Amino acid sequence: MKRRTYIAHGRLASREIRLDAARGQRHGVQVMSFEQMAARLAGGFMQPIDAEALRDAIQQALPDTMLGELDAIKLLPGMVGAAADTLQKVWRTGLDLSGRSAVHPRLAAMATLEKAVLAGLPASMLRPADLACKALARISHAPVLFGEIEILGISELAPCWRDLLLSLAETLPVRWNAGPRSLPEWIEGSAVKIIRSAPATPQVEAISAASGYHEAIEALRWARELIASGTAKPAEIAIAAAAPAAYDDEFMALRADANLDLHFVHSIRVVTTRDGQAAAALADILVRGISQTRLRRLATLLSGLGPFKELPDAWQRVLPSGAPLSSANAWAQFLNGLTAEHWPDGIDHTPKLRAIIERLAGGSALAEETGPVFLSGAALRIWRKALLAGSGAAIDVTIDGLRQEDPSEACVSVAWLPASALAASPRKFVRLLGLTSTGWPRRISEDRLLSDHIVPTGEIDPWPVTAADRRDFETILRTTTTQVVLSRARRDKEGRLLGKSPLLRGQPDFRYIRRNRRPDHAMSETDRLLARPADFVDGAQGRAVAECWRHWQQPAVTPHDGIVPPDHPALLAALDRVQSASSLTKLLRNPLGFTWSYALGVRAPESAEEALVLDARQSGILLHETLDHAVRMLERQGSLAAAGPDQIESAIEQAAAAVAEQWQGQQAVPPLVVWRRTVEDTRDTARNALQHPGAALDGQKSYTEVPFGGQSAKSGGGLPWNPAGPVAIADTGFRISGYIDRLDLSGDGRQARVLDYKSGRLPAKPVTLQGGKELQRCLYAYAVKALLGDEIEIYAALLYPRDTETRQLEEPAVVLEALATHLRAARQNLLAGRALIGPDNGGEYDDLSFALPANATNGYCPRKLDPVREALGDAALVWEAI
Repeated sequence: MKRRTYIAHGRLASREIRLDAARGQRHGVQVMSFEQMAARLAGGFMQPIDAEALRDAIQQALPDTMLGELDAIKLLPGMVGAAADTLQKVWRTGLDLSGRSAVHPRLAAMATLEKAVLAGLPASMLRPADLACKALARISHAPVLFGEIEILGISELAPCWRDLLLSLAETLPVRWNAGPRSLPEWIEGSAVKIIRSAPATPQVEAISAASGYHEAIEALRWARELIASGTAKPAEIAIAAAAPAAYDDEFMALRADANLDLHFVHSIRVVTTRDGQAAAALADILVRGISQTRLRRLATLLSGLGPFKELPDAWQRVLPSGAPLSSANAWAQFLNGLTAEHWPDGIDHTPKLRAIIERLAGGSALAEETGPVFLSGAALRIWRKALLAGSGAAIDVTIDGLRQEDPSEACVSVAWLPASALAASPRKFVRLLGLTSTGWPRRISEDRLLSDHIVPTGEIDPWPVTAADRRDFETILRTTTTQVVLSRARRDKEGRLLGKSPLLRGQPDFRYIRRNRRPDHAMSETDRLLARPADFVDGAQGRAVAECWRHWQQPAVTPHDGIVPPDHPALLAALDRVQSASSLTKLLRNPLGFTWSYALGVRAPESAEEALVLDARQSGILLHETLDHAVRMLERQGSLAAAGPDQIESAIEQAAAAVAEQWQGQQAVPPLVVWRRTVEDTRDTARNALQHPGAALDGQKSYTEVPFGGQSAKSGGGLPWNPAGPVAIADTGFRISGYIDRLDLSGDGRQARVLDYKSGRLPAKPVTLQGGKELQRCLYAYAVKALLGDEIEIYAALLYPRDTETRQLEEPAVVLEALATHLRAARQNLLAGRALIGPDNGGEYDDLSFALPANATNGYCPRKLDPVREALGDAALVWEAI
């Protein structure tokens, strides 16, 4: 068996050579890079310094090594990567740092760091120059080890390897298969046999796309057309760019949509994988602090793994909805309140959850110890690699920049790759992206640690990126046999105009492609339907969408406006549930919203992030809770009616502090300065409410947040009735429940005052039902009479603390009868299948307005309201009620 060794550049070229050898049944073939060949010849288990080992050694050396003028930055994020890049450049060019350390302090610092790094590396790992020296000493073994050597797809070789190559050529047959590529001058006249071939003459086409994203779309359309037409196999197609990372996110998303085998030759970002997301979720908590949102993300990604496997299924249900839990105190308060009853399996797992929280609260300083506790397998490898690349304080940024090999098979897929890799491994059909004035060729940049004034850029980097990009472009045009498409974007992501690459001189004129053009061949089903609306409209879904849109534009009630089957089980269930004042208001003024909320269970998304200010609903809840705490405190001290101004002031201060602390631990609150002002305003409003100059009842006893109709008590104080008792509105079919803001009872039980707090402004005119908006006074008065007896005298009013005024409900019995009539009409209307809009749809407080047609407030709702009013008949009369 005759041995033959191929020297290739990059993983793709190596894979394709191996595949070709296997298909040709050629035995004795070995494929490697030049540095691997040097290590093999050096023997003694010698090996080149790999990137991870180098980073690890640098990170270990930096804290304890005095680096002179680099001491101030040696522990900053990015230093490990910068030092690794500089040392690799120095070693490839054969620059002697120790011999030049007297020239500049920076060179002395780098020489010191190099010495410390080499001492920390395994003895088998050698610098390129040292590896080449040992290989030269054993060059007599080369014929046995390598047989014949053939260099494929390489246009240049690092200075550190050149002497070794020339010596090998004098010892055994060495062929440099350059093809149509350019060759370095130093190879001329040596014993290396040069194999050349004529340059290819592909069909060249140039196109101009709207943006980089458009370029990616057009590239996949082009690739799919080649495959679908039988013109090319996936393995014959390549899409390349000088810097492909700028397009990676677009291609990652489009690959899934197109369902096309697209291999990322230059690797993929680890955060595009589940393991990478798990590591990133843990890093997010350690760097930014633990919160409920971050913990949920981590627990979901690590479901059944790490310490979370000790918790029962669905354990996240114990976490309070809408509470950020973004501080240690908030978590402590929450965990202290958990009991076995809160857990889904009835067993108290609070100590286990507390241990998880305490471990995560350790922060980035304990990143190295925390990672193995939560992560395993690939996620743990990513975590450790990130710690090698940077400090724990910036581990989230480091993980975001890490990459890993694409698991798909490169040799049978369309390749998405850097231009340098394509120059080393040509394909028949090629599309080059990013040919703009700044994208290709790229601009030369100085080394981050050894600037041009210290070591000339041409010396430390003999292959500047600009020259390499030009050479790769020329090589691709010379080695592609069938077709080359040159693509550039007209604008960047921010909309700025982009110039053409200077490499395009002498190339065909660009063909202008519109972003919304109809392609001859779509890249995916989505792309096909967007490009061919007629195909979409002909389908069942398209016909339904078109009919719905037409119906929305008509000033009439149509099947797409909320017409549903009469007596639908979901509607029956929604109407049979125990109602609240808010649900009945929605039924009267927004039948469609009632159906969405209570029949279909649609809910508006709740944010657990800190809000800038509280909205009107949240402000009202804060005021109610403050008043509840204050009144209960005053009742324990005697009674609200007998309390003096100072006693009321003290109770409000304590209540406001307690409620504020509770809110901070259980739900999202504004930033601290805004939150303090909000609490102060609430305290002032609560003071107005409790100091309202209303006459006290004889022997008055006050209750707050009084439950009825099956609601449970919010506190442990006494109640005037059994809250489990049902409250039904006669002849309507509705049962109601809720909490009365405040109930004052006389000592003899013959008089009751029902107060409903309103945090808004006093209306200019007296209100009764206010078009169905104001039901609390009437419903609460009815509940009190139903639970305490018909003989009780009831005074029901709205209290506006900001204006220290009340609005009394006149003739409650008459109002209740009118309300019952409206409720019966609304019930009959909904059972008839008319779940239509109302005056509250699309309004400021409609939390489901996102489900309406776009711009519904100015279009759909005004257009439909009159036909809806006619269709609802008597059910719409409540909208006119005073």
